[in-house]
Amino acid sequence: MRKIYLLVIFTLVNATIFAQQDITVCHTSATEKFAVFASNKDFKASHATPGKYIHISEEGGKMIKFKCPDGVEANGYVIEAKTKTNNWIFVFQEWWGLNDYIKKQSESLFKDLGNVNIIALDMYDGKVTSQREDAARYMQEFKQDRGNAIVKGALAYVGKNARVGTIGWCFGGGQSLLATLTAGKQAAACVIYYGMPVDDVAKLKELNAEVLGIFAIQDKWIGPETVAKFETNMQTAGKKLILKSYNADHGFANPSNAEGYREEATKDAYENTVAFFKAKLK
Repeated sequence: MRKIYLLVIFTLVNATIFAQQDITVCHTSATEKFAVFASNKDFKASHATPGKYIHISEEGGKMIKFKCPDGVEANGYVIEAKTKTNNWIFVFQEWWGLNDYIKKQSESLFKDLGNVNIIALDMYDGKVTSQREDAARYMQEFKQDRGNAIVKGALAYVGKNARVGTIGWCFGGGQSLLATLTAGKQAAACVIYYGMPVDDVAKLKELNAEVLGIFAIQDKWIGPETVAKFETNMQTAGKKLILKSYNADHGFANPSNAEGYREEATKDAYENTVAFFKAKLK
């Protein structure tokens, strides 16, 4: 009898473990997957501490607040074109938060694209860090419902006539794709830098914009298998995906990543990004 009892306990424990693994690996959303990554010490160690940088805008960039449908105001870093245009780029931060590197990247896009307005969205509601443990905690604490509300608030801020492109890196790469879904018919273009794709084909069928996916072949978190699955899902959904994969690791396009930054790959990826946005936001 005791042996039977122990066998039952063993079976239940293993069933629970496998169920938890199935939940965290197979059936979670992109946001939940990043929350799982954040608890992994190797994932945290793969993000080099960003160097110090203070951004001073040359184009009149400024922080603003805007209303969200959940009743909580959000923050954004805005650069507006001197000549009025309905073209907007929504920029999404890495896991560090809306730091000065994201503001600098926003300004580079503004200068190189022309004829666009930029808004970098603060998805952490004011929290920003250069410490990996804090960044991991912020990413784990992030709620997608709040993220969706921020995007909807930004869409209301830019107006119903705005044509919206999105771009993000790492955590922000996944948010870029989700924001394109939220933007609906206002979506014009989506760029993902090594972000977690949406797995749900039914959701992908709702996309109204082409996607440029920029990934790293050596990425242990969002690697070639994940990218191949994304490509298959996009084909099944009948949506266009342009893939650019580089022989680099996760975070290769971040100049503050002293260990993993790859200048040539970053330059090529950025040139592809600018060309993509110019073609879609004429």
